[in-house]
Amino acid sequence: MQSTLGEFQETKSEQAFALQNSKLLKVSLDQVAIQAKAGSMVAYQGDVSFEHAGSGGMSRMLKKAVTGEGTQLMKITGSGEVFVADQAQDIHLIYLENDNITVNGPNLLAFDEGIDWDIQRLQGGTAGAMAGGLYNMALSGTGWVAILSDGPPVLLNVASAPTFADAQAAITWSSGVTVGLKTDFKMKHLIGRGSGESIQLAFSGQGWALVQPSEGRVAAATTANSPAGGGLGSLLNG
Repeated sequence: MQSTLGEFQETKSEQAFALQNSKLLKVSLDQVAIQAKAGSMVAYQGDVSFEHAGSGGMSRMLKKAVTGEGTQLMKITGSGEVFVADQAQDIHLIYLENDNITVNGPNLLAFDEGIDWDIQRLQGGTAGAMAGGLYNMALSGTGWVAILSDGPPVLLNVASAPTFADAQAAITWSSGVTVGLKTDFKMKHLIGRGSGESIQLAFSGQGWALVQPSEGRVAAATTANSPAGGGLGSLLNG
């Protein structure tokens, strides 16, 4: 048989996390167990098990229920290889070495099971009071993290200039970066003449912020059997 499929042969890597291509992540489960976005598995080879990961404690369970933040996670273990992806979004790998990053929940694809996570609140001045604060996932420890971007992102050096981004477009930022909320609220916004950019994230400190060329993909409509984030449904789902 002749074909043009040769370029799609499975990649070989000694690393636990490796990109099969820009939109597909390959994880070697012989080296690591992982937590990944629920439903993100597209293929696997070998003896692989999937189970609901839960929130890892009552505190995080309550935070997820109240805020709606925190991706629903599954635990993947076994031997062999698993391939994960999400709506053909671009995938980027970060290796933490006793370090931490903050990630917008919908942009988190997978991470080493040994990495700890929590939900944190951003709040700053008047904007914090108006918006009730914004919530993201804080990841810390040593191991791989795979994040998603809706299109090719830009990596901004926060220390080089005052840096601001849309809250849905900013997908992750490094330790050493302080984040608050900036508002450009004017009375005309009350009568339908706003720019649509009244609240932004304000970055300062030493480090970087990764910003995607999108304000995020619209989530699929939920059903009675698939509750959205927040409320009792998220509490019971952990």
